[in-house]
Amino acid sequence: MMWLAKNNSLSFWRKALMRISLLAGFFLLSACSPEKGRQDGAAAISTPIGTGTLLDGRLSYSSEDYYQKGDGKAGGVLRATTALDTGTFDIHSIAHGNVQWLGRLVFDGLVYQDEQGNISPWLAKSWEISEDGKTYTFHLRDDVTFSDGAPFDADAVQVNLEHMRDPATKSPLAAAYIRPYVRGRIVDKYTFEATLSEPYTPFLDVLAQSWLSMISPKQIREDPKSIAERPIGSGPFTLKSYVRNQGAVFVKRADYNWSPPVIRHQGAAYLDRIELSFVPEAMIRYSSLQSSQSDFTLDAPPQNAQAIRGDPVLRLHSRIRKGNPFRNLTFNVERAPFDDVLVRRALALAIDREGVAAITGFGEYLVKNDFLAANTRYYDPAFKDALAHNVEEANRLLDQAGWAERDADKYRLKNGRRLGAALTITENPAFPNSVAVALQSDARKVGFDLQIEVVPQPVATARRYAGDYQAVGGGYWHTNTPDGLYILYHSNSIPSNKLIGQNASRLRDAELDDALARARRSSDPAELQTLYSKAQRRLTELVPAVPAYESHHMVAYRQEVKGIFFDTSHNTPIFIGAWLDKEGP
Repeated sequence: MMWLAKNNSLSFWRKALMRISLLAGFFLLSACSPEKGRQDGAAAISTPIGTGTLLDGRLSYSSEDYYQKGDGKAGGVLRATTALDTGTFDIHSIAHGNVQWLGRLVFDGLVYQDEQGNISPWLAKSWEISEDGKTYTFHLRDDVTFSDGAPFDADAVQVNLEHMRDPATKSPLAAAYIRPYVRGRIVDKYTFEATLSEPYTPFLDVLAQSWLSMISPKQIREDPKSIAERPIGSGPFTLKSYVRNQGAVFVKRADYNWSPPVIRHQGAAYLDRIELSFVPEAMIRYSSLQSSQSDFTLDAPPQNAQAIRGDPVLRLHSRIRKGNPFRNLTFNVERAPFDDVLVRRALALAIDREGVAAITGFGEYLVKNDFLAANTRYYDPAFKDALAHNVEEANRLLDQAGWAERDADKYRLKNGRRLGAALTITENPAFPNSVAVALQSDARKVGFDLQIEVVPQPVATARRYAGDYQAVGGGYWHTNTPDGLYILYHSNSIPSNKLIGQNASRLRDAELDDALARARRSSDPAELQTLYSKAQRRLTELVPAVPAYESHHMVAYRQEVKGIFFDTSHNTPIFIGAWLDKEGP
């Protein structure tokens, strides 16, 4: 197989550059001080948003970024790299970030967002919503088939929705997003009726996301376990081969002709084939791109961003995902000392986000002091500086909370007990130990003893559902709707043995719950802005977590790659319009 040969060539780079990578990483981390990180972040303030526009705190992108601008040339093989394997192609069963772009290769969605974020047709041609907001009637295309020959129809929609919420699927994302869905009814072959338990305005938005795409109903019924490695969708590519943690090959589906109208692409994809390799080493992803060993990387290393921008044969995009920003840490508000909001706020103010972001983002990440991504609908920039770095105020708050005394090591005391907590983390490239150490250092400057506890992922998961932790590190939750705040912070989203919830802060606040629940039921834009503004204000008061920086997706590719535009829900590349302006692979 061709991708295996390519993988062998990449292994050459692994061997040749391993020592260089380690040495470079040492110097980069050694050279990074909080002051240097702050300078880099300030100097690069226009860099992280890429082609976006940051105006009055709100972020927007040109509508031209989201659709095809002209015809491409058919043929060719695109050689791509990404850092991690998803481990499964059952998109309903995972929350992995790669699904945002990977899912668009093999699967299609029921609906799609347009350039302004409004819902537009895809596999559903049109729909009606009942006056009470509880019934959605979808009128479906009648010309769509899955790659196994199964028709896309009302039965397929019903089977997929049931698969998403089936406990056996163990869905951490899709099931949560359709939680208000009660039942479906097949009106006729191409008309499907979905009934919800209550009005749920984000329903169409979440159905536009890649994790909620349609899988062959025949495969779901007859062999659901096979979806993990041999998925069957109705998308523009089919999966030809897959080797876990090595790579995958996708081939064009010649009869595909039902992409979303708003992306302005008709017919099959231009590329014959996409050969994807999983390459965890950042320097190797960059070097293989630079040397023409690969054409495209879906995880461009931020430490190489300036070099990529300066290379005339390479192109770089840094796109910000909607929804929730990346978090430095999340507090368990049920456990001391984080049951005290003064302590939570003080620690949030003590963390130097510019310095911490420099460790992972190398000046490429847009620092955040509030709880909603700046390009999300109903984002309110009034709170963008609410948790800005302020050591003096952090010290004042801790004094106010009764932790004014100090011990011989200058840690704070109350009743002879030291102020401190354990930060529980797992081995995670998105939240390396060096970030935890930086948080620990910032905490110590205000007299807080933050201990780092590294545990295996299964242990972290078990403790998360049991609430057995004081704080957890890292994390982001991308979504294409401000309802992501409900997913992360409403009391109904607290994880348990019965619910794969995402409210790791275990926050219960009646005022916040009310605003977020009412927003789910409202369809009035003015009321929604009021409710989501109230929720954003309340979160900066409650401080259930410490926002870090916007959730960036950085891609880079060679100049021969043409026709790249972006998905409206995820701000990640769509490959149906991509083509190669070169001879051969």
